[in-house]
Amino acid sequence: MSAVAVVSIVGAGEIGSAVAFALARRARVRDVRLVDAAATVAAGKALDIQQTGPIEGFDTRVSGRGDALDAVGADVIVVADDATTGEWEGERGLALIKQLVRAGDTAPIVFAGPKQVWLMEAAVREAGVSPQAVVGSAAAAVHSGLAALVALEVNGSAMDVSAALVGRSPAFTVGWTSATLSGSLLSTAMPAHRMVAVSETLKKLWPPKPHAVGAATAVIVEGLLFGSRRHVYATTVLNGEYGERGTATMLPLEVGNRRVMRRIEPSLSGQERVEFLNGLSKRG
Repeated sequence: MSAVAVVSIVGAGEIGSAVAFALARRARVRDVRLVDAAATVAAGKALDIQQTGPIEGFDTRVSGRGDALDAVGADVIVVADDATTGEWEGERGLALIKQLVRAGDTAPIVFAGPKQVWLMEAAVREAGVSPQAVVGSAAAAVHSGLAALVALEVNGSAMDVSAALVGRSPAFTVGWTSATLSGSLLSTAMPAHRMVAVSETLKKLWPPKPHAVGAATAVIVEGLLFGSRRHVYATTVLNGEYGERGTATMLPLEVGNRRVMRRIEPSLSGQERVEFLNGLSKRG
């Protein structure tokens, strides 16, 4: 049974549609609104997802809307990509955020686009959105990719892999020193030169593809709404951590109650921590 929660997705492009499908399929929210200026496109994609429900066993309501202000009033807003103009980013994206803020919306905003790091920072810096109310989900797909790559290396399951992945895309830092496989240190099963190779491969996973972003975004949205048993990896805007304010970076997060509740200190070696901090200082 889906919960009484509404999620608005601004943008019915490939990313927005993938997010809508992932949320509908997981059936933990009741209503998904796909909002795009190309209203007929949004409506068509919404109907396509809705028709999938009887086949896959979900009854989430999915609808298409044509005005950005139709996103207001949802429990979570996802900013994705327009069907015709691509990702909401730059000054155009900031104008959208300011429009939502002026309309009185206080819902947390999940930025699903790989190009939206600057927009996350600008939402806090220029639109007055709380750092606790913005989350970036595209990088979370790369964290899942890390687990998948490690699983291939050790001929195991990605579900058994635990490794920190932090930093600003695409120059992520992997916490190899503390990474584990089924509770044991990964270093006992995977040689160091293969860890270096996986780190290099990760850079090629950026930007992640829409379906991976959609799945990662759905998990983060549900965490914001209902809480999560474990932390999630996602992009957050720092609020004094590491001596930085207004800088976006991926960290493990505790989310719930419609906000970022805590930014968790990643388990990194001294060298890994220096690499991570250097990446923060090089933001541009």
